Amino acid sequence: MLPRKGARGSLMSATPPKQPDFAASSLSGVTAGLPDDVRRFLLGSVSSIPYLEALLLLRSQPETRWSVRQVAQRLYVSDRRAQELLAELEATGVVEGSPAEGPQFRYQPASPEMRQMLNGLAEVYAHHLVEVTHLVHSRADKRDKRDDRAQKFADAFRWRKDA
Repeated sequence: MLPRKGARGSLMSATPPKQPDFAASSLSGVTAGLPDDVRRFLLGSVSSIPYLEALLLLRSQPETRWSVRQVAQRLYVSDRRAQELLAELEATGVVEGSPAEGPQFRYQPASPEMRQMLNGLAEVYAHHLVEVTHLVHSRADKRDKRDDRAQKFADAFRWRKDA
């Protein structure tokens, strides 16, 4: 572009307006609206969005006993994945399982503090869906990168037929 004259007659360069660099933006800016305790819980305890959705589903109807099939259908995941999610929730003390007539699970946090945290999480998720999902995905991305680096390291020691 050609330089143009400004209001006082001096030459001004025609530079395009600066565009935000979304790749360089920090995650902390995206999740700034999240309470610290919820942010810590998400980073330390929530392994995936399906895990979070399973937790919130069972929390939404605490009196209901859910089968693996029901959870799978509601979350649009396979029965196997629903079983994994429910087992993980049971292991962390969020739900309790009962083997009567096939495994069934219901929301039963292990402590009043956990129940309070999960209530706060549900409230935050309802109002900050995008921020929460970004934070959970960032955790998964970091884990995937670590797993990828570990795999590359392990592959470096693999014997190959052509070597």
